[in-house]
Amino acid sequence: MDKIEHPVLTEKTIRLLEKNQYSFDVDVRSNKTEMKKWIELFFNVKVIGINSHRLPRKGKKMGAMSGYTTQYKRMIITLKSGYSIPLFSSK
Repeated sequence: MDKIEHPVLTEKTIRLLEKNQYSFDVDVRSNKTEMKKWIELFFNVKVIGINSHRLPRKGKKMGAMSGYTTQYKRMIITLKSGYSIPLFSSK
């Protein structure tokens, strides 16, 4: 599960939870078939579809030096009805 960085919880993704869709930031090098296999194996769910897109890079300045933030790929995973992914650990 090194490819999945973290779940994304924004206003839009919380609305998507009602449609049984979950959002994750993943490694840029991962692809849809690989992520489908990992999600189904790790969370024991059935995935219907996956949509993915790369987020735009943002500029960052520290004094005279400038650079960019690290780039992620965001995947929106649609699950079959009756399945769910626990987003928060119970620790």
